[in-house]
Amino acid sequence: MTGKRPNIVRRLYNWVLHWAETPYGTPALAVNSFAESSFFPIPPDVLLIALDLGKPKRAWWYAFVCTVASVLGGIAGYYIGYALWASVGKPIVEFYNAQAIFDSLFTTFAEYSFWAVLVAAITPIPYKIFTITAGVVAANAFGAGSFVPDAAGVLASAQPGETMLGGHTAYFMTFITASIIGRSIRFFGVSALIFFFGERIKSFIDKYFNLLSIAFVVLLAAGFYLISKVA
Repeated sequence: MTGKRPNIVRRLYNWVLHWAETPYGTPALAVNSFAESSFFPIPPDVLLIALDLGKPKRAWWYAFVCTVASVLGGIAGYYIGYALWASVGKPIVEFYNAQAIFDSLFTTFAEYSFWAVLVAAITPIPYKIFTITAGVVAANAFGAGSFVPDAAGVLASAQPGETMLGGHTAYFMTFITASIIGRSIRFFGVSALIFFFGERIKSFIDKYFNLLSIAFVVLLAAGFYLISKVA
């Protein structure tokens, strides 16, 4: 008897991973990082780890490529939410069965936009849902289109361009800043582990990445809280 054919997500995982064995590993990493931030299901970490293991001395370069491409992909996700919610953004959210996450984010993003994006940028929580939601919130707050669902509180009552977010430019820069910090921490952190510990850390990352990333966010938040109390 032949084994069951892997499901589509596993096939995509294997397809992404095989690029590490080709001369196109770095471009593939960039494309994967960009796409994952807006619609693609496979995180770039799998390819990043494989490339790091193959050429440890280039680990920092791979992390840089991963970070830049991911942030640019996040901007694409933001635009999808901002201008293409009905035609593109909503189907993506529904595909990932993330409507509940989207609804929750939509009503809290105005106050916690930086932390929401930062947490998503570091943890395994689908970053694409956060980038799209950030764009939808901006569209609602700054009058990009009537297709955006009504929000609660400040977003529902705000006039276009006049919200507690401080204007669209300030809001967008907050989104970019959180994305850069979060994605850098995540991808340079992975590359650092591979650079210093090599192959023996790979199985540990695979097994405990979710717990490690969540624990890191908790520690980061605690650090900021303590600093705010001391300052």
